Amino acid sequence: MNEKAEIDKQIHIRTCIQKVATGPEYSKDLSYDEARRAMDIILAGEADPVQAAILLIALRMKRETDEENRGILQAILDHTARATAAVDAVVDVADPYDGYTRGLPASPFVPAVLAACGVPAVSHGLESVGPKYGITHRKVLKALDVPVDRSPAEVAELLADPEVGWGYVDQAQYCPPLYALVPLRQRMVKRTVLTTVEVLVGPVRGRRATHLYTGFVHKAYPPIYASLARHAGFDTLLLARGVEGGIIPSLQQPARIWFYRDREQEEDFVEIAPHQIGIESTTRAVPIPEDAPRATTPGDEIATTIDPDGAAQLAAERGLAALRGTKGGTYDSLVYAGALVLHHLGRADTLAAAADQVREALDSGRALARLEAARA
Repeated sequence: MNEKAEIDKQIHIRTCIQKVATGPEYSKDLSYDEARRAMDIILAGEADPVQAAILLIALRMKRETDEENRGILQAILDHTARATAAVDAVVDVADPYDGYTRGLPASPFVPAVLAACGVPAVSHGLESVGPKYGITHRKVLKALDVPVDRSPAEVAELLADPEVGWGYVDQAQYCPPLYALVPLRQRMVKRTVLTTVEVLVGPVRGRRATHLYTGFVHKAYPPIYASLARHAGFDTLLLARGVEGGIIPSLQQPARIWFYRDREQEEDFVEIAPHQIGIESTTRAVPIPEDAPRATTPGDEIATTIDPDGAAQLAAERGLAALRGTKGGTYDSLVYAGALVLHHLGRADTLAAAADQVREALDSGRALARLEAARA
């Protein structure tokens, strides 16, 4: 890189910081192109880490605009390796990358369950990242001896395999420059725009359609995620107000589910209650047992108080039991998630009928067979 180009990039980052980090009254928004170029410089490793952190935190404190979100997402897409599976459609299961700390997640098993119902599905994530440093898909799948370092192309082949139909892609494989920012994100402590947009990358796509299934917590997020999903090229969106921001709503109370089935139309929502599909629970999700392994880092009030690796092993055991037909919170969570997707895709006329399809896939052992096939 010549000296002039290097100076120009440094000036761009400084200019962006000056715009967004001048306090609540005088901060200005970045344009789409400004945000995209700034993130591109950061991903290329050409920004000072301190300045990169200041920019990302200042954007968060100012509150990112739609233009800024889309610009940053596009820069990440520009650095992402994607693959197209030899199937007509793929469901992208996008859980929060920082994982779960208040319950044992069932979501790592959702792609295998969907595959057993005839719907190729992929999930993605990483080992650990803040602010929660919780139980992630990667940790649970590792505990099951499912390979977690396959490339997007290799996972695309799994989705096209009629015996498998699902897979997991790690961020280190689909976007190494973004993964390289994990240490910086840990030092920043709080969540940034990266937490919002990384789930929308879609490393494996379908030949004709790719459907995004993700979650949120805060009420302001549905239009944000809908805009980003359209920008990232997802043909439909299923957005659940899930436990801990994940894809599975509370097993105990009604939830609002947002969606679009056509990128040209506005998103809409429905209210759904678990009892509509025969789920009756006294807890929101699968609780972490009182005797679960605890974190061993003394004096760290930021990190989770559970041992995420030990808890991931427990989640893996509960998931395997559910795939063998054992009833309980994990089983119900898989029924709920699978029913939402099948109904959204028009694979069943009613949510109850969709739930019946999922129960049959679990009780018959077909979902378990899909999991076992991915271990090879």
